[in-house]
Amino acid sequence: MSEEIFHPYLLDTSALFSYIEDEPGADTVELALREKTTFIPWTVLMEVYYITLQEDGIAEADRRIALIKELNVKILLNMDESTLLTAARLKAEHKISFADAIIAAFAIRKNCILMHKDPEYESLRGLVLMEVLPYKNVNNQ
Repeated sequence: MSEEIFHPYLLDTSALFSYIEDEPGADTVELALREKTTFIPWTVLMEVYYITLQEDGIAEADRRIALIKELNVKILLNMDESTLLTAARLKAEHKISFADAIIAAFAIRKNCILMHKDPEYESLRGLVLMEVLPYKNVNNQ
């Protein structure tokens, strides 16, 4: 009898926005939030905050951060050297943003399934365990 390997989830900004804004894939994110361990890196908090601040103002940005802090998640506020160097390698070798390199590095170092709906991560297939949520239809945004 083989033992099933458990991999916790790590939510990307796009997954968290799916959940917050009840977009396609929100139900999948909700299931991940029911797991024993689900991670959110500091870069995701930063992106949720500044994007919401730009689009909806400070009151909504503050409200969303408060709500995220109430979720059943472990927020990764610190970054060790091995995660930093993994992120640097990903950024140097793949066409991904600075924030996505950090998020993916956390997923790799924590042996997590990166949940996202960001096509930029396609270049990391085979390097990072992923659960891809439905991508937004560019014509219907």
